[in-house]
Amino acid sequence: MSNKQTHRFQALTRRQLLKAGGASMLGGLALGAAGLSRQARAEAMPDKMPAKWDEEVDVVVVGSGFAGLAAAHEAAKAGASVALLEKMRTPGGNSIISGGVIAAAGSPLQAKQGIKDSPDSLYEDMLKAGLYLNQPELARIVADQSVETVQWTIDELGVEYSGLSHMGGHAVPRSYSVASGSGAGIIEPQLARLKELAVEPRTGMLLKRLLRDDDGRVKGVIVHRGFRHPDLESGTPVAIKARRAVVMASGGFGADPVFRALQDPRLGGDLDTTNQPGATAEALRAALHAGCILVQPSWIQLGPWTSPDERGFGMAPHFVQGVTASYGLWVDTRTGKRFVNELADRKTRADAILAAGNKTIAFADAKGYGKGTMDTSQQRLGRMKRSGALMEYGSLEEMARAHDIPVSELKATVKAFNDSVDAGKDSEFGRYMAANVDKIDTPPYYVMRLSPKIHHTMGGCAINSRAQALDVLSNQPIPGLYVAGEASGGVHGASRLGSCAYADCLTFGRIAGRNAAAQERWA
Repeated sequence: MSNKQTHRFQALTRRQLLKAGGASMLGGLALGAAGLSRQARAEAMPDKMPAKWDEEVDVVVVGSGFAGLAAAHEAAKAGASVALLEKMRTPGGNSIISGGVIAAAGSPLQAKQGIKDSPDSLYEDMLKAGLYLNQPELARIVADQSVETVQWTIDELGVEYSGLSHMGGHAVPRSYSVASGSGAGIIEPQLARLKELAVEPRTGMLLKRLLRDDDGRVKGVIVHRGFRHPDLESGTPVAIKARRAVVMASGGFGADPVFRALQDPRLGGDLDTTNQPGATAEALRAALHAGCILVQPSWIQLGPWTSPDERGFGMAPHFVQGVTASYGLWVDTRTGKRFVNELADRKTRADAILAAGNKTIAFADAKGYGKGTMDTSQQRLGRMKRSGALMEYGSLEEMARAHDIPVSELKATVKAFNDSVDAGKDSEFGRYMAANVDKIDTPPYYVMRLSPKIHHTMGGCAINSRAQALDVLSNQPIPGLYVAGEASGGVHGASRLGSCAYADCLTFGRIAGRNAAAQERWA
């Protein structure tokens, strides 16, 4: 076959695969195609540039969660004009409804409490939870910059924190708890600061196409203004020119059962998710059409701290993770015994719940509840009880009857844990025992049923340390395109540690925004 025929074959094959939706299969072709010329890439996948742009800005940011707002912030501070686009009716994405914790290893709060920690320890915990499938360079950046990122939220945004939480899979307590109890405590200050910088999110703006020219550069976007979820054809097409770059911070696809099922057939259908309804794959599909590499899409995380007695994220994680993981117990209702380290990483715990046939509960006594919820205990207690997800019992016997638990085995389980408290070491599962952990012996007893829900998608666009999207044929950065947050892949490997999403989104959002603003203008 001649060189000319080979060139045409490569270009045609790529066009056919992209047309068939097979961009995710092209990762294996990337190494062999690394030497393709710019002309070959252009023939494979050019987009027709608009005869006239409806608008021109320096940087287009797609998505208004932590990553998108951080990117817009840094780009605007660098003097770039910014179009901040959000497809839903309100900004914030999954970030605004999330649990309100951000990892920071070797932080001032840890020092005050005498907790020894380091970025190296966080990095190792991330790799262990990720089954060592993380891209090391990306995970290292998140770990190394974790304290700096939290300090940025305090100094630049005025975010308030209430203390440290110990999230599952972390060696020690290292996660700052947002005082408001949710991601809104960061999103709202981000939005306020952006307003001061004359940048506000434009809602109802659905990304339809990343426009990549025949020179290989992404030069703008086609969006539908006036989009009404979930009608993907609603709205009016608008062409926005990005003179410097586009930042894609559109989140994951946890609420997209069709795209989920393509990655893992077990996770399609009507499985519940903690995600907001807009967490779907349109932007990711647009990125694949533009030539991004899709990495690790089948690694989809289930949150182990959710309840079947409420929809979506709900309030269960505040009790299950915030209280019972450190101050209570998780038991198999069929046996009355513990079945997992309550502070293990999310995948370990979710897998254990599923292995137990979802016949599991998390519970704590009155003392544990008070310690886990601190000053918000009474307010949150009332809300959780009214939702029907939190149940209260006057004794262990009453709790056992209500959930069909062998009472003698349950009491033996509690006694074994109380003996471990006396010894200062969990003899059964080696769970981290904080200094203020107490025996479980004071009624009432608070209980939630457990049932994992789809929470986080680890897969997304491959990026480098500068948050540049990588080309599926050359493995080289795609000029003019940056990706941050859950839209990217490789940071967390097989499973993300709790509170590392905040660190990831804010850290790489800032990196993407700074680099996008510094990108040389193409026109």
